Amino acid sequence: MLLFQSECRAVPALELEELGVAETQRLAVELIHDGSGNAVRLPVLVARGREPGPVFGVTAVVHGNEVNGIRVIQKLFQFLDPAVLRGTVVGVPIVNMPAYLANTRTFQGLDLNRVMPGRPQGNAAEVYAHRLLSRVVERFEYLIDLHTASFGRINSLYVRANLDQRDTAKMAALQHPEIVVHNEARDGTLREAAADRGIAAITVEVGNPLRFQSRLIRDSLQGIKNVLSELKMIPDDVDPPGDAPVFCVSSSWIYAQHGGLLRVFPDVTDEVAEGELLAQVSNVFGDVIGEYRSPSDGVVVGRSTNPICQTGARIVHIGVPATRAQLKRWGVAAVAG
Repeated sequence: MLLFQSECRAVPALELEELGVAETQRLAVELIHDGSGNAVRLPVLVARGREPGPVFGVTAVVHGNEVNGIRVIQKLFQFLDPAVLRGTVVGVPIVNMPAYLANTRTFQGLDLNRVMPGRPQGNAAEVYAHRLLSRVVERFEYLIDLHTASFGRINSLYVRANLDQRDTAKMAALQHPEIVVHNEARDGTLREAAADRGIAAITVEVGNPLRFQSRLIRDSLQGIKNVLSELKMIPDDVDPPGDAPVFCVSSSWIYAQHGGLLRVFPDVTDEVAEGELLAQVSNVFGDVIGEYRSPSDGVVVGRSTNPICQTGARIVHIGVPATRAQLKRWGVAAVAG
């Protein structure tokens, strides 16, 4: 037997004050139009509490192949009770609808997470980004943007946040991540565009592309609940992470200098020492033609899983653990691994 839920209501923009209190709404916000003249609409869930309070947003699928966040948002709204909610929670389970429908990562060949905040008079991706911000995201006071690794790579459950800002450092510490990376976001991302608008925003990388990973979904969901609890939006208590995350002052990718067949040795979350062999590249005859070693002591944030390696391909993402003094400055020393 098939069970059908009621369809969402099409709206030109997200106008929270027009929505009823103590209710959850399903909306479709119009952003652009395709070549046939049909509207491309953004699915939006809104739980508006009985009592006034913060506006908290959660977004997913800025890249079309990063689906773990969809399940996180679905489970979040199954959990929320607007009758006891203080403030408003907004969930956008699919930001990049054209890429999602095309089963690809990019928006017509462009990375939507590198063109923010877009332009009102630009190409399709720039207009889409601009309207996403002006019609939806600018209503938020807090934002958690959910991502995963890309094709041919895997990630730990990790957070990117500007730890020099008190609100975002606190949000990062309340997650259930394996790693937290200090990052100021100056790269055309949704997080950067939100921060430039005064929105406290972090990025949570929830594992791997094109799959639902139950443990990572569960831990990411709990991190969101922790932030809602800290903001006094829900009555639940904060659930501290079982294992303390590793906080990193920076991170960087090691890139292939020569193409061939790639072998990466450490796994995500593994600790590595300066000079440790991380990967080898061989030619089609099996001769090793390149070796890559860790530039410093660190932790593996993410890594390639694709053995076919071209020059310039990403190999290993290494995080540099913060010092005790840096942890203390950020106010996260008590929760650091």
